[in-house]
Amino acid sequence: MHPYRTHTCGELRIDHVSQTVRISGWVFRKRDHGQLLFIDLRDHYGLTQVVIHPDKAFLEDCQRVRSESVIIVTGKVVARSQDTINEALPTGRIEVMAESVTVESLADPLPFQIAVEDDGPEETRLKYRFLDLRRDHLHKNILLRSQIIASLRRRMIGHGFTEFQTPILTSSSPEGARDYLVPSRVHPGKFYALPQAPQQFKQLLMVAGFDRYFQIAPCFRDEDARADRSPGEFYQLDLEMSYVTQDDVFAVVEDVIHGVFGEFSKLTMDKPPFTRIPYAEAMVKYGSDKPDLRIPIEIRDVSDIFRASKFNAFRAVVDKGGVVRAIPVKGIAGKSRSFFDKLVEYAQSLGSKGLAYLVWEGGVVKGPIVKFLSEDEIKALAACGDMVEGDVMFFVSDMAGAANKISGAIRVKLGADLELIPKDVFRFCWIVDFPMFEYDEETRSIGFSHNPFSMPQGGMKALLEQDPLTIKAFQYDIVCNGVELSSGAIRNHSPELMYKAFEIAGYPPDEVDKRFGGMINAFKLGAPPHGGIAPGVDRMVMLLAGESNIREVIAFPMNQKAQDLMMNAPNTVMDKQLRELHLKLDLPKEGK
Repeated sequence: MHPYRTHTCGELRIDHVSQTVRISGWVFRKRDHGQLLFIDLRDHYGLTQVVIHPDKAFLEDCQRVRSESVIIVTGKVVARSQDTINEALPTGRIEVMAESVTVESLADPLPFQIAVEDDGPEETRLKYRFLDLRRDHLHKNILLRSQIIASLRRRMIGHGFTEFQTPILTSSSPEGARDYLVPSRVHPGKFYALPQAPQQFKQLLMVAGFDRYFQIAPCFRDEDARADRSPGEFYQLDLEMSYVTQDDVFAVVEDVIHGVFGEFSKLTMDKPPFTRIPYAEAMVKYGSDKPDLRIPIEIRDVSDIFRASKFNAFRAVVDKGGVVRAIPVKGIAGKSRSFFDKLVEYAQSLGSKGLAYLVWEGGVVKGPIVKFLSEDEIKALAACGDMVEGDVMFFVSDMAGAANKISGAIRVKLGADLELIPKDVFRFCWIVDFPMFEYDEETRSIGFSHNPFSMPQGGMKALLEQDPLTIKAFQYDIVCNGVELSSGAIRNHSPELMYKAFEIAGYPPDEVDKRFGGMINAFKLGAPPHGGIAPGVDRMVMLLAGESNIREVIAFPMNQKAQDLMMNAPNTVMDKQLRELHLKLDLPKEGK
């Protein structure tokens, strides 16, 4: 007989009755019924009930053993009596009568309970993550993650893609988030960077002639944590394709994502082709470039209605180049005054001066601003929002960027507070036609708005003749239920176009050569048209697991301060190591 087990704790069935077996695992629960001691023994595969009779010499040892100790049980499989069958367990029709028990590893008192749903403080859970991972729901999440990644691989290979690995130690990029830097011992004063994405390498693979690349790629960005973003590192399904249009990329991604979501979820979902929404339209209609299409509220631009209005508060904003956004909501006129007051307070917390609204109720239009509006203006607003009896229209007036942000957040809050968001559906969309450039108010300069390696729509003619802020790029995001799964683009494979695009963003040719010499030189030796995208694996798993926090689908995540509490990272290093790297520390003084 095997020294540890003949069967797993999830394997035994009624067919195994009368067999002598050996199982090993963790003590999950104990129930001492006086005459009998019951132990639920758990391993990776499941749970089996073990019964220890009072005449057994090892009974007292088993009574004292703590939860999560590892034991080895040898015994006979017996059928449970009819009144003790547990149909909720795959092994619920049998139990093992223990003939011997070996304590393989005694557990100290636990920092939190595994067998109950009381999670305890997140910091404690992360410090003892190996214990946390023993919880059933978290264990299932990590297994689901593995299964999803395996499915992604199968589907990509089925589409003719080849998996490659790209370097982890690379050069720093001037765009995007902060890099994680790695000092070089053999090149004093110089640094590697961990890749924010394999962007340049996957494009160089296309130039090298491999045609279709993919990778479950680790990416590293020194960013702050969010519920849908883990600090430090994350994984993405990175892919690139040669000789393709935007439509070709969409077709592959839609098939893969729809297939994976259909494989691992029973929720209703959009079928390909997914809805395409231009960026400018999304910012007006949803106040966001990652809209949750489950929310049945669409924002309207009503700036023109107030352009000649006598309502000075809105007209003055429009005169300065600002906008007025209207948020029409059906059937909430009967809500309490406190509902509206709290919504006004929420808008103010977002930076709005207030939140005006009109209410269609009792055959009239009411609200704080109705006295400032003409009859024609009210009729125009009603027509714009399809307003009828019982409806309410909220207003946000500000410069476009702020108005989008505030109105978008209010739309999401209304969707949640009014319980308008169905939980049983996945809604997908593409956001397309992103602006190539944007104006940075802080630096008072033009920079790239998205991906600097994207192909501008209109090519060189657009770069030479258009206002840079009007140029669109072949850039796109795929969004599910308000979560951005990925950004991608058709790439700029022309050295001339790239030099010009970077010149507009403030990078002279010598700086481009210095930063992106490998890419530029490759493009000068024959580059195919190519494009790609990189859906986030962590976010896909989060959605499919039904989790709201991305840390629940990552085996060993950092906390919100980018600390690994279990491994005590980041940490100090020895002076000897610093000397080898030619580094001296200039630490901030305490309290600053």
